[in-house]
Amino acid sequence: MPYKPFDLTGKVALVTGGNSGIGLGMAQALAEAGADVAIWGTNAAKNDAAVAQLSATGARVHATLCDVGDEAAVEVAFAGTLAALGRVDACFANAGTYGRKTKFTELDSDEWHRVTRVNLDGAFYTLRTAARHMVERGGGGSLIGTASLAAIEGAARNAQYAATKGAMVAVIRALAVEMARHGIRANAVLPGWIETPMTARSVGDDKFAAAVLPRIPARRWGTGADFGGVAVYLASDASAYHSGDCLVIDGAYSLF
Repeated sequence: MPYKPFDLTGKVALVTGGNSGIGLGMAQALAEAGADVAIWGTNAAKNDAAVAQLSATGARVHATLCDVGDEAAVEVAFAGTLAALGRVDACFANAGTYGRKTKFTELDSDEWHRVTRVNLDGAFYTLRTAARHMVERGGGGSLIGTASLAAIEGAARNAQYAATKGAMVAVIRALAVEMARHGIRANAVLPGWIETPMTARSVGDDKFAAAVLPRIPARRWGTGADFGGVAVYLASDASAYHSGDCLVIDGAYSLF
């Protein structure tokens, strides 16, 4: 018999950026574990494909077009999610964008704000809206932010991206302390080198692969599916006393 605390039947999970990559891997596992799932994305075709894939599990699935960097759009999308699914028990602030490799001395404010608008402001709007809902309805919940190894390692020529992911970790830790009185826990997930649409150019480059793959003890790129287990755990009652942590999913890359 499966371990009952991992059963997500009756729970609703929201995954921003849930129509591909890490987000879709999370959403798939959440749906298979019994949760109803809301996914937010900016590409209608990818949203539709994700809905078709996730609905095959028998879960209720709701997809919304949402630019998380737009504060008003986040409020509208969250209201739509509640109208469709009734509640949100676990919120995964996963939507993000890449940083263009740029020398720090040449990094301009447009690039800085392009990245921070989505990765930091978008996570703030999403987590704040979810936290308000959880506090108002009572009963606790789980807030999860997708950060990166860039939050804890030196990301040369990508300070703008690193800044957003370091800030994500700091915000999650603040929420873990502040929200505990409401029964709400908060944790960050730190991916290593994962094969996703956002990293396709890097992992598909032979020179890059030859330099990086030998440094990954698991000897492969991660995939979206590798985040299913941690997503189910963090959304489930099994993680009820686990808060303020950074869960590194990187095939031991950061240790080698």
